[in-house]
Amino acid sequence: MKAFLIFTGSGPILILTTFAGVTDPRLVAKLEHKGIAKFIAYEVPLERTRQLYGVPFEVIAADLAGCEDVRVLDFNGHHIFANFRLSELGEPVRHGD
Repeated sequence: MKAFLIFTGSGPILILTTFAGVTDPRLVAKLEHKGIAKFIAYEVPLERTRQLYGVPFEVIAADLAGCEDVRVLDFNGHHIFANFRLSELGEPVRHGD
C-alpha cells in the first residue's frame, strides 16, 4: 500500500492505494473517471500517514486489503497541509498536459 498527496484542479487530496505507483494506468483511469485528468503527486510516508490518521487509516486500509484500488483518506486541504511538512514530500510526479 502507498499514500500519495495529489494536487488537483480543485485542491489537494490524500489517497491510499494498492497500485504500485501513481502513474499506474489503472489508477490514472480511476482518477480520470473522477474528473482528475491533470495532477501533481507526491508519495508520502505510509507509516507517518498511519500515525496521523489512526482509525480512519486502518478502516480504509482494511477495505483495500486483497484488492487493487484507491480510496481518498482526506480531501481537506487545510488538514492535509497541517499534517505534512513540505520537507517530507518526495519528488513530484506530473500527469497530464
